Amino acid sequence: MYPAHFAGSTPGKAAVIDTATGAVQTYGDLVAGANRLARLLREIGLRPGDHYVILAENHLRYFELVWAGLNSGLYVTPVNSHLTAAEVAYLVNDSTAKVVITTTALAAVAEEIVALTPGVVRRFMLDGTSASYESLDAAVPHQSGEQDDAQARGTFMLYSSGTTGRPKGIRYPLPGHPAADGDAELLPSGRALFGLDTDTVFLSPAPLYHAAPLRVSCLVHCTGGTVAIMPKFDAEAALRAIERYSVTSSQWVPTMFVRMLKLAPQIRSRYDLSSMRIAVHAAAPCPIEVKSQMIDWWGPIITEYYSGTENFGTTALSSEQWLEHPGSVGRPVGCNVHICDENGEELPVDEVGTVYFDTAAANFSYHRDPERTAAVSHPKHPGWHTLGDIGQLDADGYLYLTDRRDFTIIAGGVNIYPREIEDVLILHPEVADVAAFGVPDPELGEQVKAVVQPAHWADAGPELTQRLLDHCKNRLAPYKWPRSIDFARALPRQDNGKLYKKVLRDPYWAR
Repeated sequence: MYPAHFAGSTPGKAAVIDTATGAVQTYGDLVAGANRLARLLREIGLRPGDHYVILAENHLRYFELVWAGLNSGLYVTPVNSHLTAAEVAYLVNDSTAKVVITTTALAAVAEEIVALTPGVVRRFMLDGTSASYESLDAAVPHQSGEQDDAQARGTFMLYSSGTTGRPKGIRYPLPGHPAADGDAELLPSGRALFGLDTDTVFLSPAPLYHAAPLRVSCLVHCTGGTVAIMPKFDAEAALRAIERYSVTSSQWVPTMFVRMLKLAPQIRSRYDLSSMRIAVHAAAPCPIEVKSQMIDWWGPIITEYYSGTENFGTTALSSEQWLEHPGSVGRPVGCNVHICDENGEELPVDEVGTVYFDTAAANFSYHRDPERTAAVSHPKHPGWHTLGDIGQLDADGYLYLTDRRDFTIIAGGVNIYPREIEDVLILHPEVADVAAFGVPDPELGEQVKAVVQPAHWADAGPELTQRLLDHCKNRLAPYKWPRSIDFARALPRQDNGKLYKKVLRDPYWAR
C-alpha cells in the first residue's frame, strides 16, 4: 500500500493535520500534489538515482514534497531547517542535489545558499517566491495529478546528526521495486512497533527532517492513517493535541518526557490521554527514573527501540519487558548484536564493549566517504556495523547502552560514562538540561565536567552548584562526581534529542 491507494478509496480523509492551526491536507490533495511535483521533476530532467533537497519547517505540505521523490525513483534529502547557510550548502553540494525546494519561512537562508550551490539546476518555494526561487504552485498547474504506477520506488538519503563531526550522507541502493509497493522494507516492523492501521492517528512532535519522524510518518501514509504534526514541541501543547485529535500512537525523545514530567500536576492531569495505544521513544538514552515515571503516568503503553539513521539494526522492548530489565534498550529485532573489545574480539555476557549490529547492511555506505564507511565496519566481519555506542548484553539477550564511545571519560585509567552523571543531574528539579564530559586534568588525564541549563537562569551560581554537587554525592560513587559545574542558558541539543556535546567539550580542550 501507499498513499495513492487511499487517495482512491478515501480521498477526503485527513492525511496530515497541523496541530497548531487545525489545517488539514487530505489524501486526495497529498497524492495529487506529489504527482504534479514528480512530473515537474522529470520534466526538469531528474531521473532515477538523482537527488533533490527539501529545506522546510514542519509544513502542512511537507509530505507532498517527500512522496514526489519516493514515487519517482529519486533520492530525497530533507535538511535541518535550523542550519546556517554554509551548513545547508554543504549538504546540498555533498548530496549532488539538482533541485532545492524551500518555503517562504526560510527564504533568507535559502537565498544565502544560492551563490554557494552552483550545481543546483532549479529552485522552488512554497507559499511565495524570492529573488532566486520560483513559486512551486505556479510551476506545477500544467502537470497531471494522476498517479503513474509505472514509476520505481525512490528512497531517502539522510544525513547523520553530526554530533561528533561533519554530517555524513547515509546512502543505500534504490529499493528496486515499484513505487506502488510502498515501504516494503520497513512496513512490517513499523506496523508491529507502532500498531499502525487505517485508524491510526500518529502524533509527531519532532521535526520532519529527522529520520525517525519522517520514516514513521511515511509508514502511516502506507497504512492509510493520519499524521498530526507539531510545528515545534511544547510540553502542554503535546498533551492538548493528544486529547483534541484522539491520538493513538506517538513518538518521543527523552527530553520531551522530562519536560512533560516537569509540568505542574494540575496541568498534567488536565488532558484526556486515554486514546493513546502506543507511545514509542528512541533517539537518545532515557534515564531509568524518567521512564519509570512515564509508565506510572501513561500506563504500560510505552515502547522503546534503539537504532540509528544508518539503519544497521534495531533492538526493542515493551513496558513489561523494560520493567523486568530496567535500563535496557531491548533485544535484537531481525538482527544480531555483538559486543566487542577494542581489537574486535567478541566479549562474553555482561562485559562492556562496542556494540555491533550483524545485519544484511553490506550495501551500506556513507556518500562519497569510504574512510568513514570503513570506520563503522567491524575489522573482521564486513556485515557488522557500529553506531559508535558502548554497551553490554545480559544473559537474556537484552542490550544495555553505557554511552557513546567518543565521549567516554578516562580519569586515572578508569572509564567513566557521562550518561550516568547526566541521568542523576537531570532529575534535580532545578535542572532543565545537562551534559557531562571529560576536560583536561594534569594528574588524572581527564576530570568530569558538567554543564547545566538551569530551570531558571537567575539561579545560576555557586549556591546552585553546591546543591547539585550534593545531589550527586548521594547518588554516585566519588570518582564519578563532577569536579566542576558550568552553566549555560541553553545546550546545543537537536530537536531529535541528540546533544552536540562536541561543541561544548572542544573549547575546554582548546584552552
